[in-house]
Amino acid sequence: MYEHLETAANRDTLKRVVVDPVSRVEGHGKVTLLLDENNKVQQARLHIVEFRGFERFIQGRPYWELPVLVQRLCGICPVSHHLAAAKAIDQLVGVDPENLPASADKLRRLLHFGQVLQSHALHFFHLSSPDLLFGFESDIGKRNIIAVLTDYPDIGLQGVKMRKYGQEVIRMVSGKRVHGTGAIAGGMNKALSKEERDYLLADIDQIIQWAVDSVALIKKVHCANLPYYDEFATIRSNYLGLVKPDGALELYHGGIRAKNAAGETITDHFDYCRYNDLIHEEVRSWTYMKFPYLLSQGKEDGWYRVGPLARVNNCDFINTPMAEAARAEFKAHSGEAMVHSTLAFHWARLIEVLHCAESIKDLLHDGDLLGGELVAQGEKRYEGIGVIEAPRGTLFHHYQVDENDIVTKANLIVSTTSNNMAMNESVRQVAAEYLSGRELTEPLLNNLEVAIRAYDPCLSCATHAVGKMPLQLELRDVDGVLIDKWVKHSDGGIERA
Repeated sequence: MYEHLETAANRDTLKRVVVDPVSRVEGHGKVTLLLDENNKVQQARLHIVEFRGFERFIQGRPYWELPVLVQRLCGICPVSHHLAAAKAIDQLVGVDPENLPASADKLRRLLHFGQVLQSHALHFFHLSSPDLLFGFESDIGKRNIIAVLTDYPDIGLQGVKMRKYGQEVIRMVSGKRVHGTGAIAGGMNKALSKEERDYLLADIDQIIQWAVDSVALIKKVHCANLPYYDEFATIRSNYLGLVKPDGALELYHGGIRAKNAAGETITDHFDYCRYNDLIHEEVRSWTYMKFPYLLSQGKEDGWYRVGPLARVNNCDFINTPMAEAARAEFKAHSGEAMVHSTLAFHWARLIEVLHCAESIKDLLHDGDLLGGELVAQGEKRYEGIGVIEAPRGTLFHHYQVDENDIVTKANLIVSTTSNNMAMNESVRQVAAEYLSGRELTEPLLNNLEVAIRAYDPCLSCATHAVGKMPLQLELRDVDGVLIDKWVKHSDGGIERA
């Protein structure tokens, strides 16, 4: 598609334009464009410029610390890392998902529904709605939640309150809105009290109604801007995510389903404990973030998208009625088997908000949340793999331990990492179709950020690789003149540039 814009042939003769940092996303990234004398885009890249290294520094720690440690990866989606790690260490104590006590399973699901609801509400209303409500090239002073609250107070306030409710669900289950504790090896550390359950029940009907209104809003915005919204940053891709055994949308535990751009199944109900047989990762020299791909499809054709768009595209149905009705409308929007519009991520995201709200209500009426067995035990193992559908997509946590219960190896494939190639392709599509040949201005460059924001990337979460880090060292004099420059490539080779 737009792979030819990854690396220009004559880079030294081209003009460089940088968007740094990409705003209204979690973490730090930048976009670089290389232009010829006619302002035609010859190269476009999304660079992830921060490095964190969680895979390395959790080594040497006892495994039971992991659910608390790894949620420090992110302040937006800590619960997702908390639960993925918990699912992995369940296996270390010999407890498979089907053997988790019913009360513990339902408490974890409630916690996760709260997490997805609050994260999606934050992203849509706080980070993306300014672009959608005011326009991609609107005045920079309008592109924030304060302007939304000023010009669209009802919409802005609903978004704030929906996020707050999701955080309250998290607080009731895990003790804190951010970086709480709840999941432990083999189960959960506490049940809900009746007072906590009733507190959450008091507002859930209002949250469901606001979720319905949100789906109606994004459908109206999307359909009022056709065909532009169907074409902007849009690429054809494979899609990957978890589904239930019956093919329903699944956020907590299921088998991996992957489909191609035509909606044909590549793999279905694949055991995520064998993910290494399904997914490999590629390293490129110009970014800290890896490029996962489906091994069966190869590096060139095997890249895929994850997250709300992938999940709603891949599933056969959603098992809550209002979200299922919204899914049917969403799928009917496309004339194809799959919805490929990158901006449709927002639409799918709000369908999931509605599903989470409906699911929370159902769970709050389940007596298992209030008590029962919370922890199961089994025979010790030395390897555990936990996979969950984080707000941004499929999240993999893989740990190995020694006989002293110390972590010896860790591998994380974070949702945003899986979307890396897709985000770069969307950036290149916008650069080629909407920016190339024009005089670039800040409002125009915001189009690149709009494309990236549709994926709701968590760039901090997605950079963990150690040992293959590109590094550039420059020595300049007091006037800024370059004296010397050394480059370490991703393969470990070092050269003087």
